[in-house]
Amino acid sequence: MPIVAQSTETTDWVSRFADEVIEESERRAPGKPVVVASGLSPSGPIHLGNLREVMTPHLVADEIRRRGYEVRHLISWDDYDRYRKVPAGIAGVDESWAEHIGKPLTSVPAPEGSAHPNWAEHFKAAMVASLAELGVEFDGISQTAQYTSGVYREQILHAMKHRGDIDAILAQYRTKPKAAKKQQQKAVDEAELEAEEGSGAASEDDGSAGSAGYFPYKPYCGQCGKDFTTVTAYDDDTTELSYTCNECGFAETVLLSEFNRGKLVWKVDWPMRWAYEGVVFEPSGVDHSSPGSSFQVGGQIVGIFGGKQPIGPMYAFVGISGMAKMSSSRGGVPTPADALKIMEPQILRWLYARRRPNQSFKIAFDQEIQRLYDEWDKLEGKVAGGTSQASSTGGGSALPGDVAAYTRAVGTAAAPLPGTPRPLSYRTLASVADITAGHQDQALRILSDLDPANPLTSLDEARPRYDKAEAWINTQVPADQRTVVRAEPDVDLLKSLDEQAQQSLRLLLDGLEEHWSLDGLTHLVYGVPKVQAGFSADATPKELPPEIKTSQRTFFALLYHLLVGRDTGPRLPTLLLAVGQDRVRALLGE
Repeated sequence: MPIVAQSTETTDWVSRFADEVIEESERRAPGKPVVVASGLSPSGPIHLGNLREVMTPHLVADEIRRRGYEVRHLISWDDYDRYRKVPAGIAGVDESWAEHIGKPLTSVPAPEGSAHPNWAEHFKAAMVASLAELGVEFDGISQTAQYTSGVYREQILHAMKHRGDIDAILAQYRTKPKAAKKQQQKAVDEAELEAEEGSGAASEDDGSAGSAGYFPYKPYCGQCGKDFTTVTAYDDDTTELSYTCNECGFAETVLLSEFNRGKLVWKVDWPMRWAYEGVVFEPSGVDHSSPGSSFQVGGQIVGIFGGKQPIGPMYAFVGISGMAKMSSSRGGVPTPADALKIMEPQILRWLYARRRPNQSFKIAFDQEIQRLYDEWDKLEGKVAGGTSQASSTGGGSALPGDVAAYTRAVGTAAAPLPGTPRPLSYRTLASVADITAGHQDQALRILSDLDPANPLTSLDEARPRYDKAEAWINTQVPADQRTVVRAEPDVDLLKSLDEQAQQSLRLLLDGLEEHWSLDGLTHLVYGVPKVQAGFSADATPKELPPEIKTSQRTFFALLYHLLVGRDTGPRLPTLLLAVGQDRVRALLGE
């Protein structure tokens, strides 16, 4: 089976795949555009695991474009698939929707309140919008349009003529016991999301033989519109096909050479499309490693249509921090649109670009997103040669593979993605958004104080990153973890302080005005315990005894209690800037 080799080296996997795809395309179709493909079934929310089905070929296609080749990235919308079950958790959908099971997705009404004409278009639209934001260039193909307009008529007739050959291939696997779900693929954690087979309905009927023989084609009923049908007779010469519906009892005889209300069963449909479109590269989900999987069987069936199986990697699971494993039909599963509300497109692209397709990874919707952004800013600083504002903590140089992933994240062959003019620290922006609770004038005041020598003049300079951080605070941080600054001083706590604690507050208050900037306040709050212990505020950790760290933690906890009534909170320098000098002085008892 022609699978692209996957090295364990931490190199630029995209370039390696691009090399192989270009070579294979020149071998198969010299001088023609390189064709890569993805398949998505809009049977429900298209989640972040499904996005790997698109991002893997997109990144490879984009690298090929950068080299001057013409590329087509096809996204096959499997909207002529059957509606298989009623998804849980989707607004306006309840068990009464079971009446639509068996219909094409494009024949099912859209969820209540949708502006779209049917179920498939509703879920497709959200993904199309996200792909545009991510800079993904593609040619979309509606399988409803392909089948109902007769585009595949010759392929359907060919499959019916060679149904015996197809049946013989499928029979090799029908007799084998079903393999247990693959265990070699290490789960990300309890938050693992299942990246289901990339195209179509993997568990769909393969057209197993009935009393009249095997048929790889399934009509949708002319009366109830569902696919609970059985082909009872077919004549190769006349293309006369008879079927009955097991749901409503309807029966009819049609000429398949003129009939457009049906489709090839999935395990035949996919390889037929490989041959029809000339697909050279298409990834597949981990379930394709099992015997009898759609990808493996398709590799044999595609020859019947005169084509070859695409090369392509098997991609691994994508996890979500803090969310239980679930499939795309259950509702509530994070989608690309959900991720793009809390992170910039560059960051989401980077997550898919920096890991080989066979590596699992997690997308953070919890506090981990702050660390992720810190890592990104550090990389950005290294790539920029240490000149980036957000890279003050960075050092050294970035590895070639990291530079390649960064470059693929910030733009495409066509253009760079729009960025944030002044990419301030995400954790700082989140803290400011938390403390100011939507008051943009207050947010601007605080952010302007971060760097008095180069103050922010408008929140637009910090957008869209500020908006993403604010959305994260508002949608992902529980209310009991939000920061609420005290309205009045904690008089009882202030009265109970011993002499050392009182001195620490005095040292802080005396230095506020002089150190009123992000860097200055950072130096001050870490320096107070050092000075109290008889050291210079500039002393480095190597010059200090271990107990200084304990003293710092005690001092920080005191400040948090006096300012927000908790043991912890946003970074203290940011919190102090947010509260403002006058209010800080009042809450600390001055």
